[in-house]
Amino acid sequence: MPRARSRYAPDRGLTGRMVTTMFLIGLLYVVFVGVLLAALRGSWPIILIITGGLFIAQFWFSDRIAAYGMGAREVTPEQAPELHGTIDRICALADMPKPRVAIADSDVPNAFATGRSEKTALVCATTGLLRRLEPEELEGVLAHEMSHVAHRDVAVMTIASFLGVLAGVITRIALWGGFARSRPGNDPAGILLLLIPLISAVVYAISFLLTRLLSRYRELSADRAAALLTGRPSALASALTKVSGQMARIPTEDLRKAEPYNAFYFMPAFSAKESMGRLFSSHPTLEQRLDQLSQISTDLSR
Repeated sequence: MPRARSRYAPDRGLTGRMVTTMFLIGLLYVVFVGVLLAALRGSWPIILIITGGLFIAQFWFSDRIAAYGMGAREVTPEQAPELHGTIDRICALADMPKPRVAIADSDVPNAFATGRSEKTALVCATTGLLRRLEPEELEGVLAHEMSHVAHRDVAVMTIASFLGVLAGVITRIALWGGFARSRPGNDPAGILLLLIPLISAVVYAISFLLTRLLSRYRELSADRAAALLTGRPSALASALTKVSGQMARIPTEDLRKAEPYNAFYFMPAFSAKESMGRLFSSHPTLEQRLDQLSQISTDLSR
């Protein structure tokens, strides 16, 4: 018998966006692999094996790779009783199986969730977050992260980002290695090879924009679901404000190390106020998130 849905509020907007993103990413993937097969006809078995292998690896191991990259280490209830206790309460509220619990030794106040399903999910908080937040604020942040698991948008983002990563790698290989130098300019195959860097760059740009649009909405959805589940949108708003304010006090070197994982984090980390990452942020602005929570608070008070 399949397990019933969690008590997190369903979000049809998020579901629709995930389905649309996956469909468009799938079309891009077919076109992209088709171009590679047409350009490198004699190597089609290798292309299929490599792309298929990378896709499987991305789906099955990306959560472990991300957790390792962010320094997450699993902890027992004896090692982190308060963190486990908070997650236990959220699981009881949401009627969800308990995920693995981890802590990352970092002064950057943040949290993240990984995993392709509830069974493989891992929720992690940094030491900087645990040290700075009050219990109610921490509960709001962790409820936000666990909503990503309940809505399965972590797995969707993992799959959706794969094509962009692959296209970006091929673009760099093409620019550094020079695909076109291996064939004469008037050879049709040579022309196709010339197009590979251009098509790869276009595919990368489109997939990047698609995943960013989905990512911003899913963060608002997670804020909304967490606030409704806990019934304390003000606590989550307080955590957002506190974490955002503390980011400015974190050493630039630590923020730069955290930037590559911003799509996973509760709050993005930027190493400079004018960082280009802000223009293409994976998260909505702090003002948007606080406005939504303020509206939820007003609705609940009625």
